[in-house]
Amino acid sequence: MSSWQGGPSWGPGDNGTPDWAALAEESAARARRKRWLMIGGGVLATAVVGAIVATAVVTTGGGKSDPAGSASKLPAPAELPEDTSAPAPSFSSVAPPPPPDPKEYITSADKDKAPITVDGFFPGKKLAMGDRVHTKGATGRTTDCTTGTQGALGAVLTKNGCKQLIRATYSKDGVAVTVGIAVFDTEARARKTVDQAAGGLASLSGAGVPTFCRGGTVCRRTTNSYGRYAYFTVGGFTDGTRVTAKDKNVFAVGDDLTNFVFRQIHQRGRAQASQAAAEPAQ
Repeated sequence: MSSWQGGPSWGPGDNGTPDWAALAEESAARARRKRWLMIGGGVLATAVVGAIVATAVVTTGGGKSDPAGSASKLPAPAELPEDTSAPAPSFSSVAPPPPPDPKEYITSADKDKAPITVDGFFPGKKLAMGDRVHTKGATGRTTDCTTGTQGALGAVLTKNGCKQLIRATYSKDGVAVTVGIAVFDTEARARKTVDQAAGGLASLSGAGVPTFCRGGTVCRRTTNSYGRYAYFTVGGFTDGTRVTAKDKNVFAVGDDLTNFVFRQIHQRGRAQASQAAAEPAQ
């Protein structure tokens, strides 16, 4: 007996031919099953895709599906400054006045009001200029300018209106020098006195310094002025030896005293100028 597998089944017929109606029904049933499988697969695929999308949404939201949770983690907006419309600082275009010139306060009696004293010009007992130290001897102050001079200088001082004459003597190693400051009302009178000067200052002895530069002894003399002050020196040896151009020690002591007096007068002007600058404007 033989059989045919894998083909259509043959049902019994009256004449042994295939049952065509049964075959048609079987074919239709297979087609229906295939269509349902195809439809079912599509639904399954759609479900899988939907699950993936949902998972992605949950993962992106940090474990929560609420989008507001993500928004709450955004940085806060920067705080803006408050009103900045305040006016900028302004500066005056007017330059401050220059400081007073010290010389203005020593050129005339109208501004030179500080007291005039011996200790004010010649303080202390010694004078150090560099490595040279000079010992102060006798001092003097007079309103009769002629009493502290020799020769014609007294008359010149009086003619130009000398108000007072201050003297001090310094000595070092057998050399003595007397320095004198003549005070006038104006700078012009002090300059005129220097231009007309003749004779010289009288030496001042005492306080350990013997008489010197008297009786025709040759000594060194100087004449200068600064502001309303004229100042003079006379210097030599305390043993009466005449001074020559080679006696540098006499010149050194005289130059030290001349420089010192100039500084003292200038400092007088500086002190009064500083005081004027510190005072409130009238």
